[in-house]
Amino acid sequence: MKRRSFVQKAGILTAGLLSSRLMALAADPEFPSVRKPLAMRRFNSRSVENAITEFNAKVKNKELSWLFNNCFPNTLDTTVTFTQIDGKPDTYISSGETDAMWLRDSSAQVWSYLPFLRRDRALRDMVAGVINRQVKNILKDPYANAFYNDPLKTGEWKEDLTTMLPGIHERKWEIDSLCYPIRLSYRYWQQTKDTSPFDTAWQDAVRLILKTFKEQQRKENNGPYHFQRTTAWATDNLPMQGFGYPVKPVGLICSAFRPSDDATIYSFLVPSNFFAVISLRQAAELFRLVKADGKVADELDELAMEVRQALQKHAVIEHPVHGKIYAYEVNGMGSYNLMDDANIPGLLAMPYLGAVSMSDPVYLNTRKMIHSDDNPFYYKGKAAEGIGGPHIGKDMIWPLSIIARALTSTDDDEIKMCIDVLRKTHADTGFIHESFHKDIPKQYTRAWFPWGNTIFGELLWKTYQERPHLLV
Repeated sequence: MKRRSFVQKAGILTAGLLSSRLMALAADPEFPSVRKPLAMRRFNSRSVENAITEFNAKVKNKELSWLFNNCFPNTLDTTVTFTQIDGKPDTYISSGETDAMWLRDSSAQVWSYLPFLRRDRALRDMVAGVINRQVKNILKDPYANAFYNDPLKTGEWKEDLTTMLPGIHERKWEIDSLCYPIRLSYRYWQQTKDTSPFDTAWQDAVRLILKTFKEQQRKENNGPYHFQRTTAWATDNLPMQGFGYPVKPVGLICSAFRPSDDATIYSFLVPSNFFAVISLRQAAELFRLVKADGKVADELDELAMEVRQALQKHAVIEHPVHGKIYAYEVNGMGSYNLMDDANIPGLLAMPYLGAVSMSDPVYLNTRKMIHSDDNPFYYKGKAAEGIGGPHIGKDMIWPLSIIARALTSTDDDEIKMCIDVLRKTHADTGFIHESFHKDIPKQYTRAWFPWGNTIFGELLWKTYQERPHLLV
């Protein structure tokens, strides 16, 4: 992923999000309209607009209503290209400032809209189109993480030392890139009971996911994937001729990169392996549901069990302060990395993904560790506290970590604290950013971050439904 430079408040008028015409004052002059006007929106959803209307009518905090109005529909407003190909819906979802479709981001960007699918056929078709496009991308290259809308396009990373094909933006192998499409497919089915996306191509993609996961267990050799890049950024490269540092084959799956697109230190990335367990089980259930290959369904369940047992044996360590906690990365030889990264999946967000229970005592100990000075990427400043990571640099907090903290909490005070921090750190833009400085929120990265916007809307909607008193 291209590195982000800092932008100030004036930098919000970028990436086609805003223009002078969009700055007409809303009903309250304190909160100017920053959402795209109707004629410029990429996709419109009646049910999402109804949710915005309801939220604005019921939530009396004007700033939170304004933020929800701006953020929740941002993916639909700005990133969707929807069409029909051979009679099937097809949806390209850009990540925002980089015009490419990440398997992870595209799944996460539409996730927040899934509860509305039953009463919105257009929205349902759009999400089915995302599933269909993801299938094509996985079948093109299961090791790639981001793809162009144009299958013949080559981009800035075409010289990376790996097997780059036209149509691929970036080829960083990340376990979660193959987990997220399964998660999306499974929840789409739960919400709609529609199995039409799970055709032979989808089944072939799941078989390829299974094959790729097994290759990256590295039981016999390093597998076919390697990656190197000519760059000054160490986290954009893999050592040892592009295969990463050695691991002991213990049943876990290697991930060359984290969901932040930064290279792992130890390739057994613990939160992503937890994510793989639940994803494999979901894929097996869907395979049986659509009466696909029963043998493959059994293999999916068997691999899930193998990874789960390996996590129990190798991912838990004894911390001198916090007791039993989950390591962030391990190598199967006894070495481990204690930290958390703000992206999802990280250790903090595992319950949000359904990968561990929110009451798991090891998770609760881990949660305390990653919100302490024992996590090297936990930052506490004048404006906020939260988790960052090496992708942007020191003292930069990611709102995703604050959102994940709220979404995995059952404590009213903690949830309210997270929402208040997010309300106070959007730098007067009305949008959520990739990161901001712990002391200076107006020093931030990515004026246009649709995933961050949409998941913040998801948090506000969830809070409105379950704990409306926190939005006063």
